[in-house]
Amino acid sequence: MAEVVNLNRFRKDKARRDRRAEADANAAKHGRTKAERELDKARAEKSARDHDAHRRDPGPDSPG
Repeated sequence: MAEVVNLNRFRKDKARRDRRAEADANAAKHGRTKAERELDKARAEKSARDHDAHRRDPGPDSPG
């Protein structure tokens, strides 16, 4: 004899699997790891520090 299946549970499980598969595909296509984001942030901060270090201070007799 066949096993009784709750169709609502089956439908919800299938929808959940489909959403998870789509999310995984999007993460692989568009996502970045936390380490990659932190590395980019650190590089941007270092670049800004290096840029600021090369600024010239205005002299006492310069306008503005």
